[in-house]
Amino acid sequence: MPYDRRGMEWLFNRWTGVAAAIWIQWSCGASYTFSIYSPVLKSTQGYDQSTLDTVSVFKDIGANFGVLSGLLYSAVTPYSDHQRRRPKSIWSSLAGPWVVVAAGALQCFAGFIFIWASVVGLINPPPVPVMCFFAWLASNGQTFLNTTNVVTGLRNFPAYSGTIIGIMKGFLGLSGAILIQLYHTFCDGDPTTYLLMLACLPAFICVLLMFLLRIYEAHEGDYKKHLDGFSVVTVIIVAYLMFIIILQNFVSLPYWGRILACVILVVLLASPFGIAAKAHCGESRKFAQTPPSMEYRELPGDEGQVQVTSDDKGLPCEEEKNLLQAMCTVEFWMLFVTMISGLGSGLATINNMSQIGQSLGYSTIEINNLVSLWSMWNFLGRFGGGHLSDYIMHKKGWPRPLLMTLTLGIMILGHVIIASGFSGNLYLGPVLVGICYGAHWSLMPTITSEIFGVKHMGTIFNTIAAASPLGSYILSVRVVGYIYDKEAIEDDNSCFGIHCFMLSFLILAGVAFLAFLVGLALYFRTQKFYKLVVLRRLKHYAR
Repeated sequence: MPYDRRGMEWLFNRWTGVAAAIWIQWSCGASYTFSIYSPVLKSTQGYDQSTLDTVSVFKDIGANFGVLSGLLYSAVTPYSDHQRRRPKSIWSSLAGPWVVVAAGALQCFAGFIFIWASVVGLINPPPVPVMCFFAWLASNGQTFLNTTNVVTGLRNFPAYSGTIIGIMKGFLGLSGAILIQLYHTFCDGDPTTYLLMLACLPAFICVLLMFLLRIYEAHEGDYKKHLDGFSVVTVIIVAYLMFIIILQNFVSLPYWGRILACVILVVLLASPFGIAAKAHCGESRKFAQTPPSMEYRELPGDEGQVQVTSDDKGLPCEEEKNLLQAMCTVEFWMLFVTMISGLGSGLATINNMSQIGQSLGYSTIEINNLVSLWSMWNFLGRFGGGHLSDYIMHKKGWPRPLLMTLTLGIMILGHVIIASGFSGNLYLGPVLVGICYGAHWSLMPTITSEIFGVKHMGTIFNTIAAASPLGSYILSVRVVGYIYDKEAIEDDNSCFGIHCFMLSFLILAGVAFLAFLVGLALYFRTQKFYKLVVLRRLKHYAR
């Protein structure tokens, strides 16, 4: 989509793209708030708990099955190298990341508007398979939005991929808490109104901002300074949300108080656009002093103008693999195993947190607080994992798989602490598991792009990520659930004592140890590749 560079660059630049992506990320995490509308869905549709759990499973599958989004992104965002310029076409002029965002917004709207219409009685209660399909459709739209924001960020900031992914994944992790605050403020405790909001709000934000998401080839610049500005805002928003959540546990806020709290939250969420404007002004001043010898050209699809220097000829390049080529490598299956073992065991922990607390004698308030704080530990891992991985890459020269291996080692310790059952163990074990679980969601996309290339990264990573729900099913249902049922009292199917989950979490620790060994093998296997290709490329961009 062509535009006048001088007249519109204040709006169409990489920094406003980051701010737009942040807004799309925080609005698309409806799958994390299923517990808000599940009771009204159950009562109006006449479901029993088993049927409701079936709908929830399809919702989880949709939120984690992102292969389609990856394929679409690869198709509509042509990938160009530094040496070759492709001819323009009508398709390349119309294509771009916005196409994937539009597809995701359409899915979210169609899925949730159908569920809302069924709940309020506009249509007759559909058969369970139909409801499962629309639950899958609504949550699958999230993968289209997430894939677009993550991969576009990677291509716009290749030297700080960990940082930008940490920001994107962090806001996705926070989206549940943000949407719940909007629910308390504007829906007045009515889940049916909340379903309508889930159908309209993300779609509106996507349509409003999707054309700001464009791909700009990286040039030499101080990206880290302004990315840190986005990071500071992220931390402030997290601190504010924690304050509001804790306050609401002790005080019932009046309506004006909820409105005020929401206004402050929206102002904080809008601040990334201010950072984007400041970053672009600084970048524009720098380009105004660019020597005439510098050459500018557009990416395929008229997605923006980029800087090309003679140094690009010496830039080390990794092979851009497609999905089938990646699946023929040992590294792909190593990442798959670490995903199914590491993230699967993390999901098994949060899925059983309430039962673990009950078996160890924790109060209901303590359990609710532990479950609520899990999202914060998850965010800390997502956000911190990205930043820390960039730090060790730039400052220490250590490959990113090393940090992934270390987090798996810490996760083993977290599972062992939970299995031990000592007094207060749930104030330590789940914290370690939650942080390491979140860190994996930042490290995995970055490592995938570095090993297999960025061109088909969306498809490859989303295929690897499909291991997460598979691991959750195996470890939650076939291991933790099976052992708990064997230990439970037959009368009320409940269990109390350390023995209820000790064996389960020792098994989870063993599974995490297997992932640790695989991660260690991946580190040694890719160590030379990181030194010869990845680190040299980072030094090039950092000059």
